[in-house]
Amino acid sequence: MADEEEDRGRVRVPVWDPRLDGGQGRRKRLFSKELRCMMYGFGDDQNPYTESVDILEDLVIEFITEMTHKAMSIGRQGRVQVEDIVFLIRKDPRKFARVKDLLTMNEELKRARKAFDEANYGS
Repeated sequence: MADEEEDRGRVRVPVWDPRLDGGQGRRKRLFSKELRCMMYGFGDDQNPYTESVDILEDLVIEFITEMTHKAMSIGRQGRVQVEDIVFLIRKDPRKFARVKDLLTMNEELKRARKAFDEANYGS
């Protein structure tokens, strides 16, 4: 149940069941629009079956939940840090390379924004 809690040392993490939405019978879909676009981009129909999107979304949420719980159990208790996620995916070369690329891009964007702000507003 969503009200149950799991004890993780000093931090209490609510156990989240992706099938529940507070008793209304169907939970709110968080990623359906993005998943539909991704499915189309990978060769599915422009309007994929709702059931297919729902199953894929359940898998995505389950993956995110598992990774978050694992990341909270390593490193600093109760906090998820980038280093924890990198540590968890280090043995999966494709995921590791993608995360490394995204982190590099993020740093480049930060530097570009800073340079743009300094050029426009002077420092």
